[in-house]
Amino acid sequence: MGMSSVSTGSDAMKLCVFDLRRGQNEGQELDKILFFYPADLPFSTQLSVIGLSEGLITFTRIFSPEVACEVIEAEMHSHVFYEAEPDIWMVMVVEKSKESEAIWRIEALRGVLKEVHSLFVMFHGSIRALLDKEPAGGLIRTHLYYFIMDYLSDFLTVKKLQLPNFRESLKQRGTVQMLTIGREVALEVQSLVKALESSAGSIQCYSLIMYQDLLVSTTLSPDDTVNLFTYAVLRLSPHALSSGVSSWSYLRKGNIAPDVSSGPVLPNSGSALDHNNGSHETSHVGDHRYNAMRPLKHDKWSRGKDGFLVADVWGAEVDRSARTCPAIWLHQTEERMYLCAYQHRNLTLIFLVPVTSIVSEEQGISFMKQQIIENASLKIIKVEEKLSRGWGGENAYHVSGYRYLLVDGDRSTSRATPPGKVTTLTKESLVALSKLREEVDLEKSRVKWDGVGREKDLELCIRAKNNAWVIARLTRGKELFLVLEKANETLLYASDAVEKFSNRYCNGVFSVD
Repeated sequence: MGMSSVSTGSDAMKLCVFDLRRGQNEGQELDKILFFYPADLPFSTQLSVIGLSEGLITFTRIFSPEVACEVIEAEMHSHVFYEAEPDIWMVMVVEKSKESEAIWRIEALRGVLKEVHSLFVMFHGSIRALLDKEPAGGLIRTHLYYFIMDYLSDFLTVKKLQLPNFRESLKQRGTVQMLTIGREVALEVQSLVKALESSAGSIQCYSLIMYQDLLVSTTLSPDDTVNLFTYAVLRLSPHALSSGVSSWSYLRKGNIAPDVSSGPVLPNSGSALDHNNGSHETSHVGDHRYNAMRPLKHDKWSRGKDGFLVADVWGAEVDRSARTCPAIWLHQTEERMYLCAYQHRNLTLIFLVPVTSIVSEEQGISFMKQQIIENASLKIIKVEEKLSRGWGGENAYHVSGYRYLLVDGDRSTSRATPPGKVTTLTKESLVALSKLREEVDLEKSRVKWDGVGREKDLELCIRAKNNAWVIARLTRGKELFLVLEKANETLLYASDAVEKFSNRYCNGVFSVD
């Protein structure tokens, strides 16, 4: 559920990363290609796709020089654009299909591009910085290739690339999902955070605490919280560690290809890693001269006997005995931080300490772990027990009679109907919701183009073919999407149901009065 199948054939989906500042001279066009999927397409085809994308970008800038091109709808394809960094573009070209599940929302596809870029920068730094470090491009191509292919492995089935479709309309990428806790537990969590901070002494450190796949506490900025939370759900959560797939895998349960976990797969080939040194005419991928850190590769994290998560995030070409503590870049402060993770049952703690503060990585990290165990182990056990007692299960945030998505753009948080309850909705309702969200995305784009700001309120209602009401309300940076399949025929009844939901669960934020 939640994904539309796209064949991995050459015409189905293409994803590329290119630099407009490179390859401007005749005979040097290949220099602009930093990543291309599928990697086994001839260079002539890759250049054709990138040349068309570059032309569309240049053409649309004539009419909108300040706002970058976002999407071009052609007869046979959708071209989704994202300017990840100045003159660094990511483009997804998706073939339009008559397949019943192939109904997607453009902003959801752009969300995939945004997410993989944000995660890449968190581990490797900006693409431009890597290009400046090694202008020939071998370093950035190696890192992008392994990183994006490992990311796409979550979307790959045996012969299909599963793109987010209309069944994912009650989900918002780029947000965190919070766990609601009472005052008593909040005080215990606050005490735990202080204990973690004391483990670093006078060193400025940060922490993020999760229960299962929900955020409990963070001392990071909103952007850094989203990035680290996203990664934790994908690879560090108890579910991700136990199953070998990310916690979002409920969307495609039972469909993961047997060989996906061992590495990304290219069409008509074996492992992507085996394909790495393919034909010169069709291969523009990683260079074995560079060690590729692979934090998104499956089975690279494991839980040690002491409760700390052990990382083996380097490629097969690196000595596997040399396990190290991964480091990430913070978006807000641009600091390089060591990532130390500890897990007790359903509680995951992520502790970040500046690289510059650790003289010897092995001894420094080992000492830090020892301090955490001494200062915080009892508090960790206590917090986990209290959270487990108060946890209402996977349907804790289900609201009877409603299927909903609540987004707070200012705080980058969201809450939604549990996935198991979303499956009860009919296809007609979900398609109507997807179309409604498309309209909201268009209206938000118009507001951005007009420079009006985010204060404009908006309400949209759609009556689906199955007579369900699909409603969106936006106000003061917050968004509410509701599906009411058993509502009365009148709009007044549906509107009253929205008012009741707003007053009871949203503190009246979306109420008309």
